[in-house]
Amino acid sequence: MLLLNPHVDHRAILDACDADTLSVEAAREVERFLRHREGHKETPLLSLPGLAREIGVGSIYLKDEGHRLGLGSFKALGGSYAVIRLVLEEATRQLGRAVDVSGLHTPKVKAVARKMTVSCATDGNHGRSVAQGAQLVGTRCAIFVHAGVSDERIAAIARFGAQMIRVNGNYDDSVAEASKVAAENDWITVSDTSWPGYERIPGLVMQGYTAVLSEALRQLPQAPTHVFVQSGVGGVAAAIAGHFSVLLGDSRPFFTVVDPARAACLFESARAGHPVKVDHGQPTVMAMLECYEPSLVAWRILSRVADAFMTVDDADAISVMRRLANARHGDPAVVAGESGGVGLAGLLKVASDQNLRGKIGLGRNARVFLINTEGATDPHLYEEFVGLSPAQVTARNTPPTKDQ
Repeated sequence: MLLLNPHVDHRAILDACDADTLSVEAAREVERFLRHREGHKETPLLSLPGLAREIGVGSIYLKDEGHRLGLGSFKALGGSYAVIRLVLEEATRQLGRAVDVSGLHTPKVKAVARKMTVSCATDGNHGRSVAQGAQLVGTRCAIFVHAGVSDERIAAIARFGAQMIRVNGNYDDSVAEASKVAAENDWITVSDTSWPGYERIPGLVMQGYTAVLSEALRQLPQAPTHVFVQSGVGGVAAAIAGHFSVLLGDSRPFFTVVDPARAACLFESARAGHPVKVDHGQPTVMAMLECYEPSLVAWRILSRVADAFMTVDDADAISVMRRLANARHGDPAVVAGESGGVGLAGLLKVASDQNLRGKIGLGRNARVFLINTEGATDPHLYEEFVGLSPAQVTARNTPPTKDQ
């Protein structure tokens, strides 16, 4: 299903607060912070010329966030960035002087951080980022996980020293419980979704995601004409679409938001013309996107700068995992988790239908930009779906030695 954006605000300018959050200056500050992170390096941008020829477009470029800061997901950019910003702001308030990221590990700033507790709800990746950020700055951390989060993903968060709190129900139930408990204990909620009265911190999380686009635009030979980005609550899609809008205005690429069919809160919000909470039905394998209510900040941005909304099925997501792993026609093999290749799934669905191609102007010269938002964040589940381990897929890109 594909829906051209019918909202009355489509192509209107961003609200001033959102334009400021996703501004050029803010994006530069994110990259300055990243330069202080141990192990930081730009993630690769992969060209898929074989696939581009196969589906009849000019080029396909995939930004591979499976290599981001040791967490295997673009989420490494958001939660940890927000935690660092919040600690520096509190240190500035308590110490009575401006504290920059370069002073993050000084004794006085560490003393401030030790008295703080950050918390969030997560499907896995955002919680890892918040926990990693908390460990980095020395704050306490509590992470709420719902019943559908796998033991492997829970263990990956816990290794950063976070207190793990299990919640019955789905992701939205864990968000509500996390907010309630945080308020009772005076913890700071670092959520990647927003609700009435709670927008600034999710805005910081989204601000961190702008680094994906900042890097990509330096790496791309030309600006893209079409972008497909997957969505859960909408944070990364809004960050990328909104930053494109700030940078390129009316010359920005055609932007399509891709939802799981079983958790299509952005698609249904676009159809209704306002934020919609969809019913929780059968779970989707796209676990990192299994969200039933959009972030209000993300929706406010996407209602203006997204050009289309669409859904893909679980079978589409699994098929793309296998397609990227089993590289063909000279394209590199890519490890993409269940949610990682969903933007590509959307592209393939549109490319196979001449009517849909016409709706979004996807011609033979189209330059498509995609994001692999996660690698194999649950390696056992990845192998179950793909039939190969992440290491076996990665090895396909290693040239054979003379002895092989």
